[in-house]
Amino acid sequence: MRAPGHKRRRYRRVVSPVAGVDLSEIAERVSYVGSAEHKDMPSFAGQPRPRVDASICPRRLSRDQERVTQWLKTAIRSGATGEELQGGFPKYAWYKEEGVVYEARLVNPGLGEYKGFPLNATEWPDGLDSIYE
Repeated sequence: MRAPGHKRRRYRRVVSPVAGVDLSEIAERVSYVGSAEHKDMPSFAGQPRPRVDASICPRRLSRDQERVTQWLKTAIRSGATGEELQGGFPKYAWYKEEGVVYEARLVNPGLGEYKGFPLNATEWPDGLDSIYE
């Protein structure tokens, strides 16, 4: 059991997809559903329930599910993904927009549904600069 308040540091790294994995095909099947844990206002993800340790998504994105879904699809097609696949979907994907990196995390491997949130610059995954120059 972990000590209260102690978080295990996750190592973020962009890796090439496994041979035979078609990222374009995967991108067509994913969707962004969001999470009330990263919102401070009502959104398509429901009523806000921000966690104390959660980064808050920009309010301008709280009602733009289509735009964020397109970011997710672009990130996957571009190969801005982590190495681990769950249910045939990348567990992590990253998109960079206007100097901010957003991490998408798979929340439903059966349906390819993701939530996402902005990262601090110190949390950006290794290898992302080669994709978003």
